[in-house]
Parts: sequence; structure tokens; C-alpha cells
Amino acid sequence: MTYSSSLTDSEWEILEPLLPEVLPPKKKTRPLAWGYRDLINGMLCRLKNGCNWQDLPKDLPPYSTVFWHYNQWPQAGSIEKLMTLLHERVREQVKKSPHGPH
Repeated sequence: MTYSSSLTDSEWEILEPLLPEVLPPKKKTRPLAWGYRDLINGMLCRLKNGCNWQDLPKDLPPYSTVFWHYNQWPQAGSIEKLMTLLHERVREQVKKSPHGPH
């Protein structure tokens, strides 16, 4: 199910290739049961709606899984790295724009 907080396909096309650069390396444990898009959608749902972790919709990954990644990624600097990469892309787009920066 899609929620108003869910990533659009075009947003996911931007984020997905950046994730290997910014996310902490996966330990050699079992493979993820949920994809990164689902995990991010769980985080965005919780952030937008301000619900308790336990109240995440049941079609999203389990709240404990979303919460674990939500805590791990900032500690690893992943969110800051992602924001830096996204800002760099926007700056490059502005430079290439025919209207350019004013």
C-alpha cells in the first residue's frame, strides 16, 4: 500500500543508487527481509504522522526493524552523507540550468 509519506518512483530512482555509498556496510548475516525502499517508507510514515513505532501500518516492515535502521543510519553518518550527496546534485543542476544561479 502507498501512503502520502511514501517515496514516489521518481524519488526512489534518485535515492536507490546513492544508498550503497552512504549506508553502513551490511554485516555478513542473513539477507534483509525487507528492501530499503520499504524501510525508508516506514521511517517517513512515522516521521510524517508522528505515530508510535508500534503503530506503523502492518504492511510496512515490522516497527522493530524500521526502528533499528532508523537508529543505525544516523550513527553511521549515513543521513548526513546522503544529504550532502543530494545537495551536491541540486547545486550541479542549478549550475547547468539555462537560468543558472542569480
